[in-house]
Amino acid sequence: MNRLALASLRHRAAASLATFAAVLLGTALLVTCGGLFETAIRLDATAQRLAGAPVIVAGESGFKLPDQEHERVAYPERSRVDATLVSAVAAVPGVARAIPDVSFPAALTPGEVLAGHDWASAALTPYTIVDGRAPSATGEVVLETGGAVVGQRMKITIAGTPHDFAVVGLARSERAVDAPALFFSTVDAARFAPRPGTVDAIGVLLAPGAEAGDVAKRVDAALPPELTVLTGADRGAGEFAGIGASRLPLILVAAIFGGMVVVVMALVVSATISLTVRQRRRELALLRAGGATPRQVHRMVVRETMAVAVLGIACGAGLGALLAGRIFAASEARGVVPEALVFSLGPIPFAGAVVVAFVMARVTAHLAALPAARTRPIQALAEAAIPAATVAPIRRVLALVFAGGTVALAATTMFLGPEIALAIGGPAVLTGSIAVALLGPELIDRLVARLPLPRGLAAINLRARAAQFTAVLTPLVVGVSIALGNVYAQTTYEAAATAAYTDQLRADTVLTSTSGGIAPGLVDKVRGTPGVEAATPLVTSRGWLDAPYDGKGSDPSTILGVGPSALDVPVVAGSLDGFGGDVVALPQKRAEDLGVAVGERVTMRFGDGALVPVTVVALLDSPSHYAGMVVPPELLAPHTTAGAPSQLLVQGDPGSLPDWPGTTVDDGGALGTSFEAGLDVQGWISYLVALLAIAYAAIAAVNTIAVAVLSRRGELAVQRLAGATHRQVRRMLLAEAALLAALAVGLGTVISAFTVLPMAVALGTWVPRGPIWVYLAVAAATFLIVGPVTAVTARAATRRRAIEVIGTAAA
Repeated sequence: MNRLALASLRHRAAASLATFAAVLLGTALLVTCGGLFETAIRLDATAQRLAGAPVIVAGESGFKLPDQEHERVAYPERSRVDATLVSAVAAVPGVARAIPDVSFPAALTPGEVLAGHDWASAALTPYTIVDGRAPSATGEVVLETGGAVVGQRMKITIAGTPHDFAVVGLARSERAVDAPALFFSTVDAARFAPRPGTVDAIGVLLAPGAEAGDVAKRVDAALPPELTVLTGADRGAGEFAGIGASRLPLILVAAIFGGMVVVVMALVVSATISLTVRQRRRELALLRAGGATPRQVHRMVVRETMAVAVLGIACGAGLGALLAGRIFAASEARGVVPEALVFSLGPIPFAGAVVVAFVMARVTAHLAALPAARTRPIQALAEAAIPAATVAPIRRVLALVFAGGTVALAATTMFLGPEIALAIGGPAVLTGSIAVALLGPELIDRLVARLPLPRGLAAINLRARAAQFTAVLTPLVVGVSIALGNVYAQTTYEAAATAAYTDQLRADTVLTSTSGGIAPGLVDKVRGTPGVEAATPLVTSRGWLDAPYDGKGSDPSTILGVGPSALDVPVVAGSLDGFGGDVVALPQKRAEDLGVAVGERVTMRFGDGALVPVTVVALLDSPSHYAGMVVPPELLAPHTTAGAPSQLLVQGDPGSLPDWPGTTVDDGGALGTSFEAGLDVQGWISYLVALLAIAYAAIAAVNTIAVAVLSRRGELAVQRLAGATHRQVRRMLLAEAALLAALAVGLGTVISAFTVLPMAVALGTWVPRGPIWVYLAVAAATFLIVGPVTAVTARAATRRRAIEVIGTAAA
């Protein structure tokens, strides 16, 4: 049987190519998912500006949840270190110098925000002066070589405020550093630090003969337990903010996308094998009649499939190495992960992808080959002529189970929060696609019979060959449903989130900083402008209520730092008069759930991990799904990575606002635009999944269509002998393809609705949001997938003379 299985592959190149392509792309995508998962576990980030420090002390990367102490949640903002600990680190044996590092936004030109540092931290790279001297007094700066000269005076905007500086030196790094740095005197660096009394990190230079690992252990023992001591490849996390916070998104992407790939690959391979097995019923029946046992027939089909699958897995692993790096690079470019994060792709992702793909192909081949092995020879010969449009009872039961799972997931989604609903809505697409794949023949037969579709030979063929056309329908339905489900779920979420965000704020004019923040001086000038009724800075971040704990865990609440003049949310208890200091306004429902009343003290954990006791001064009637906590902007800003507000909200009708370097002036619509920009980063993942789903469906469908059409040479030859012209035969095949594409779009739309509609209900919009062109593009892509390949293979199938085709089949 092994020799027979390998020999038969030479005569079934098209069918083998379909299986090969499905396994190839599936394995490549699994390798990509494995690489993303390994990257999330390792979180390697190569240090650049701090690369000269063998040991780095950084702030706490996250905290253990009070109700789930085994789970640690990363902070969304940079966690800083108490400046008084520098001396404690310096006193540790083996430490030659402990150098504090502080970063703050500094812009030479608007729109290009760099980072300013204390010149003392230049030793952590190290940088060396090549011209001039180091800064020692206020108003002095050292730049990297190129574009400036010593003695030049220039204006540098720091945290939104322009300052005049004299260039006293030019420096060059001994290591490659991506972002240019500006170095200031220690006095200026302390003055510009986002949060006085803290530093971003402490770099440790070792004494001669000291080992980094030993010194790191001693430093760790000398410091509070919440701080992080980093060495080796982990040091980049102390230099670049956001490394720790990228772990959960990467794991979610790898897990959700990987699961989706496995299911799609299983459906495509199963459909392809089922198609080839069904087309070979006559051949398999002859083997049975010649004495082959069901087990031998089954083993032959499985081994044929696995021979092709193993080749596809091997090639897919190589392709995955190339594809994984490209996808990760695109994710970095879109801001999904920090650019400093190093992509890790070791042997484990390859081994995992190979094992998963092999097991999936083996199980799928085993199940798909069972019907042929269990059929009696005479029954198989009959079915080879007229394929049955019914499915086995077990398939019908399984289809009902998956359909029920789709309904259950949809019903559950309606009662969940926005982020969780967006995450779990995707599986409904997969379960629905599986149900369609299991019931494919009966669905095609009944839908073509009952729907108002064009009648004719194409419709008759579609019903008569429903079992074969299911192999083409399945990848198309999967592609359409995943594309529509992911895109419209994301656009619905973005529209609802943006509307809820902007509805809570009020602004006639919005000033947005392009130079690192809104300066206090700008706020005062705007407030003094005729026609301005009020102006307040806006700071946004995320955080938690720590005492009493709000249970938000890995889904921190939005925190708005804004004055009451720009807050457009009804106050149901308390007052926002004199809103300032350590105070907070909570959503009414959140306060009721936690048993908190106006006047009580609660403890907030800001995005940088700082625990700050605040007084509840008001309860707000906030949107139920996007309820955020509101604090004064001056309280929130120091606890953000930037350390300054990013926008200024103005109420009133000023004739003109003061000209301020590094700011843009827009109407109130800029609030929604800036908020959507952040959501687009998250949405890019959904769009990538949709694109890959369409690509996968296209590759699978093209191959299965080619196999299906070319296997009908004999039938098409009979039609031509009966009087049909080449054009009529090809037109019939194109009509079949169009009907099949229409069914795929319709079924895919229905399946995606089980994701999108519950999502809309959960978000309170009731009607999905999103551009109609996406739907039209997906529908057009579906028809473009099946149309051209059908035309090409139809021409190939009718190229030979009809009598020659009949003679070959008879022989």
